[in-house]
Amino acid sequence: MSESSLRQKAARLRQAYAPHEHRPLGGYLAAMGTYAGVTAMIAGLVRATGRPVPERPATADVVLLAVATHELSRLLSKDAVTSPLRAPFTRYDHPIGSGEVMEQVRDSGSPTRHAIGELLSCPFCLAVWVATGLTGGLVLAPRLTRLVATALTAVAASDFLQMGYAVAQQAAEGGHHRD
Repeated sequence: MSESSLRQKAARLRQAYAPHEHRPLGGYLAAMGTYAGVTAMIAGLVRATGRPVPERPATADVVLLAVATHELSRLLSKDAVTSPLRAPFTRYDHPIGSGEVMEQVRDSGSPTRHAIGELLSCPFCLAVWVATGLTGGLVLAPRLTRLVATALTAVAASDFLQMGYAVAQQAAEGGHHRD
């Protein structure tokens, strides 16, 4: 099959998939390929080091990694301080509170840049990558991974406490009347 014929088929597929909207299928394919490569690399490292893979991860580790995944995904995808990491792929839109920002994906005509922008600005999308990294870390460097995950879990708990405090403070100020 010629390269020209392959490109025509890809163009027809993109058009059939999303006739009224630009969807960067090639970029998504590149992201999936990169994810598969990273996952294969982690599996290769696990095999090369001879680290044992648990048959069933401990419930405490699953909970710890779940909270840490949530927090690291939000930090990477929404935190104002990490915006320089996203800036090549996104454009600042507006603040959304609690030190977070909303960004729009840059559509520079590059399907790969667009897909990376979507990945980096979406905590749900990024969570798959973060969870994979933390899970690999749990096998390859369990003590360090648990320490990092514990710190991220403490930050997540602090975030919720800060938000609860702010809500309670607003309620107290709103309910305070002078006689």
